Amino acid sequence: MTTLIESEEHKALRAAVAALGKRHGRDYDREALWAEAAKLGYLGVNLPEAYGGGGEGIAELSIVLEELGAAGCPLLMMVVSPAICGTVIARFGTEDQKRQWLPGLADGTRTMAFGITEPDAGSNSHRITTTARRDGTDWLLTGRKVFISGVDIADATLIVGRTEDARTGSLKPCLFIVPRDAEGFGRRAIDMELDAVEKQFELTLDDVRLPADALVGDEDAGLLQLFAGLNPERIMTAAFAIGMGRHALAQALSYARERTVWKAPIGSHQAIAHPLAQAHIDLELARLMMQKAAHLYDAGDDVGAGEAANMAKYAAGEACVKAVDQAVHTLGGNGLTREFGLARLITASRVARIAPVSREMILNYVSHQTLGLPKSY
Repeated sequence: MTTLIESEEHKALRAAVAALGKRHGRDYDREALWAEAAKLGYLGVNLPEAYGGGGEGIAELSIVLEELGAAGCPLLMMVVSPAICGTVIARFGTEDQKRQWLPGLADGTRTMAFGITEPDAGSNSHRITTTARRDGTDWLLTGRKVFISGVDIADATLIVGRTEDARTGSLKPCLFIVPRDAEGFGRRAIDMELDAVEKQFELTLDDVRLPADALVGDEDAGLLQLFAGLNPERIMTAAFAIGMGRHALAQALSYARERTVWKAPIGSHQAIAHPLAQAHIDLELARLMMQKAAHLYDAGDDVGAGEAANMAKYAAGEACVKAVDQAVHTLGGNGLTREFGLARLITASRVARIAPVSREMILNYVSHQTLGLPKSY
């Protein structure tokens, strides 16, 4: 049963990561922070000890990302590299794949991106058109991906494709490790107005030839393996959003305590204080659901974790957007200046509502999976 009170170990981890985040601050250098977080064992805290990780779980990794976000220096690639790719390889990869990738993902010397989204598929993973076909013992992978984070800094990308089932002829999902320098593997940076350290890319795969061992896990267990990576993705996105919301709220609280109008700090007025209190409550509630989701996932309950992870991602996204909006509003004109760094969060906070799955699709999931209502699609 999940506990509502954090353990002393988790509290200590929070404090240590918060101190790291404070040293780097919101003007952080991504490479320097990534290297120090790796050296301290934070990047691989969820990966198996036998391969250089910390032997803990997504619960611990989510604490790391949340606290870095609260300090204004979130590492988006933590969602992708150790949480999604590291988890999938640790659970389903071959022994050779584990030895090849997990130590590097744990110590930060190797990074992996994740490619699932396609231009015409949206949130419908069943419409993925990236296909893999056999050519002797090799695979040939062809397709397109869009909005893939950090491909330029990743050593490889874990690509979700589809292969033909020899028994039924239908297509089934499979995951392939594609090295960044593979012939036929191209990338184009997407011109985003989002102010983020990590860039977004469109990928093209033109008959990319891969060896047999590029396939992760069992060819017949693709859907199980895919969702084993998507649940941590949602949990970590929730951590990303909660951290961002906490960072914005902290800025607003500091300002509200010090900014004086009509002989009193503006924070003494309920029109300022109450919305900030509501933002804090919403962030705390979202964190509880995130902790539940992480606990269920780490306990091996993939079904229970799926429901909780979606709820946590939804709640955190909403709480983050509201916290950022209220923080900017509290500062007034100052909330739009570069000095306070809140304006850039207006766009960034929307990401938590949109990616990796929209809030509407989560409501669809809860409607028919949890409440038993008929599907609308």
